[in-house]
Amino acid sequence: MHVIFAKPRGFCAGVERAIAIVEGALSRFGLPLYVKHAVVHNRHEVERLEKLGVIFVEDVSEIPEGSRVILSAHGSPPECFTEARARNLGVIDAVCPLVVKVHSEVKHYASEGRTIILVGHRNHVEVIGTKGEAPNHTVVVESVEDAECIVVSDPEKVAYTTQTTLSVDDVKTIVEVLKRRFPDIVGPHKTDICYATQNRQDAVKVLAKRTNLILIVGSEESSNANRLVEVARTAGVPAYLIEDAGALSTKLFIGIRAVGVSSGASTPEALLDKIRTRLEKFGAVSFEEMRTEDERVRFSLPKMLTEKGGVRR
Repeated sequence: MHVIFAKPRGFCAGVERAIAIVEGALSRFGLPLYVKHAVVHNRHEVERLEKLGVIFVEDVSEIPEGSRVILSAHGSPPECFTEARARNLGVIDAVCPLVVKVHSEVKHYASEGRTIILVGHRNHVEVIGTKGEAPNHTVVVESVEDAECIVVSDPEKVAYTTQTTLSVDDVKTIVEVLKRRFPDIVGPHKTDICYATQNRQDAVKVLAKRTNLILIVGSEESSNANRLVEVARTAGVPAYLIEDAGALSTKLFIGIRAVGVSSGASTPEALLDKIRTRLEKFGAVSFEEMRTEDERVRFSLPKMLTEKGGVRR
């Protein structure tokens, strides 16, 4: 059995930044340190940080007054910041800069009095945070069916934006419907699908041409990891989302000659190393890394973590 590892895979720049913020805050400020929501959607990474003493909560109200809190990479609605200030919390915002871009678009479109159609999964934390920038102006569309049925108060004043971790092909189809129904609709000059999401999906499409089974390593909570599974299946290749090497079993590889492996943008590379070792036990005799794109994107850390004598409150 031949195994092909897609590249790029795993951590994107936004995830690397979020984790570096948590580690940097630990080093600079020490404990206690709270994080609202999983800083990235990967159980293994969250558990690693918990072992260092980081406390994860789902609501700002759970954090003792005067403590320090990091807000997750997925973005938070404005009321989180308001409540944090009211509780005298020291806030470090680890939101991905690409999510910040979408938040800015929503605020801009709302200032123009437009109805904003947000394409995404309405219960995903990123979408909740984005909609929170202009809740009275924003409606969420999850599918082509939603796009066909949505009603707006003024069809001539409509805008759209998207969750950053969606399927590129699905978004394209939904946006085509919106543009047909609302010819005056405006949207971002450049797609809101993040570069890493698109690169990983493109790599899986190539992987699908060379394999007859694809494994995506990631957590069920990870939107981009789930989209990679969908991309592989749409290309006609059986694909499974697995959390780690322990999810592998002999029955997966019956009749399989070539296996493709990739991972979501919040999956640590160490899990892939264990996958490779495990695959050898299931008959893998050769390995290859297939590179489709070079990623050089890096995001800077907040000044309070990089400046000498920075804020230590």
